[in-house]
Amino acid sequence: SKWEEKAMRREKSCGAVLFRDLSGERIFLVLHSTQGHWTLCKGHVEPGETEQETAVREIREETGLTLTDYRFRGIVTFVSQGWETEYMHLYTAGGYTGTLLECSEGNLEWVPREKVQDLPIWEGDKLFFRLMEDPDSPFFSLKLSYQGDRLVYAALDGKELPL
Repeated sequence: SKWEEKAMRREKSCGAVLFRDLSGERIFLVLHSTQGHWTLCKGHVEPGETEQETAVREIREETGLTLTDYRFRGIVTFVSQGWETEYMHLYTAGGYTGTLLECSEGNLEWVPREKVQDLPIWEGDKLFFRLMEDPDSPFFSLKLSYQGDRLVYAALDGKELPL
């Protein structure tokens, strides 16, 4: 049914947050113990939840912090052989309350902004990290296609990007 198809698509949707410290000079990343890559705090949408609610919930679950200031910045479509297409809704955040907890997803770390591109992160993540660096940049749609771990195609707002 159409309802089941829509529900299946929602399960492949997630919310992620590029989370800066209060100075704006460091970004909060997690080194996933199973993947070996640094990523944003993120998670899949649960039934009855929006992507925004997912992003806020995931930050709270993974860090213990509650976001107080955040903004929807873009959508990334991930396409890969052997995996379902995934739609990641990206937010930037700079305001929070609470006390930092240990993360069950991996190692959490405040990383200086200028060092992020040197970390072992997915090639496509490097693209959207740069897009989100400027807080005044416009909303974007980014499509990333992978073969295994290799980025083979990228398009920003429908225009192919050189790799």
